[in-house]
Amino acid sequence: MKIIENQTFDTERAFYGSRCVLARNCSFDGPADGESAFKEGADLKVENCFFNLRYPFWHDKGLIIHDSEMTELCRAALWYSDHVEIAGTKLHGIKALRECRDVFIRDSDIISPEFGWSVRGIHMENTTATGEYFMMRAENVALKGVNLNGKYSFQYVKHAVFENCMFDTKDAFWHGENIIVKDSVIKGEYLAWYSDGLTLVHCKIFGTQPFCYCKNLKLIDCEMSGTDLAFEKSEVEAVVTTKVDSIKNPLSGRIQAPEVGELIMDDREAKCEVQTGERKD
Repeated sequence: MKIIENQTFDTERAFYGSRCVLARNCSFDGPADGESAFKEGADLKVENCFFNLRYPFWHDKGLIIHDSEMTELCRAALWYSDHVEIAGTKLHGIKALRECRDVFIRDSDIISPEFGWSVRGIHMENTTATGEYFMMRAENVALKGVNLNGKYSFQYVKHAVFENCMFDTKDAFWHGENIIVKDSVIKGEYLAWYSDGLTLVHCKIFGTQPFCYCKNLKLIDCEMSGTDLAFEKSEVEAVVTTKVDSIKNPLSGRIQAPEVGELIMDDREAKCEVQTGERKD
């Protein structure tokens, strides 16, 4: 493996097509303002590097990035790459990850609108993230210990598992398919509209008008707070352990809750059974 240490690069495509390269303590910045430093590379490793220029990792295969920083000027940092590992790194440019496959991210900090679009196979652990439209159209997603803040997250996501996460996000999971959320906190308005196959287990849910127009929706021992006008036009099986402020015209299935502030059933197609009081299994 070729080792490059303690240098600065600002030229266009500085390492285009490179194979088996380790860059350590290097800076990609400077007046030449060159793009695409590692485009079309393979078996690349980056340690403790600074990226302040655009598009550094496009069409790469086998990429490890540790303890590095990508600034807000480092836009669209990783596109069309596969077998990627990122750890202890700041990804602060817009559209930082797109159209990639087999990605593992841990112990990192993401500030990136439109992050993760159309990624296939991403595992993320112990990471903080901020950005709108997070992971739209991603597939085969596994997040554990992730703290996310930003609107419109996980739209059109398919085949995902989320565990011990904190999401402060509006319009999450819209049109999502086959999603499991466990032991997590979700804050935000209009949660999971038009989803199909969403299951929440031991979650805490906050925000107005959740779970409308859903198919195959399941809630297992979840808490709900400030969740008025819930479950409208949805196919749902739910066991809620707290009071629900209001429920409006759930389409089918059964909802159990100790108390419902207001039950609105003024649609003749709404046939869901709503049970209150002591739990009935």
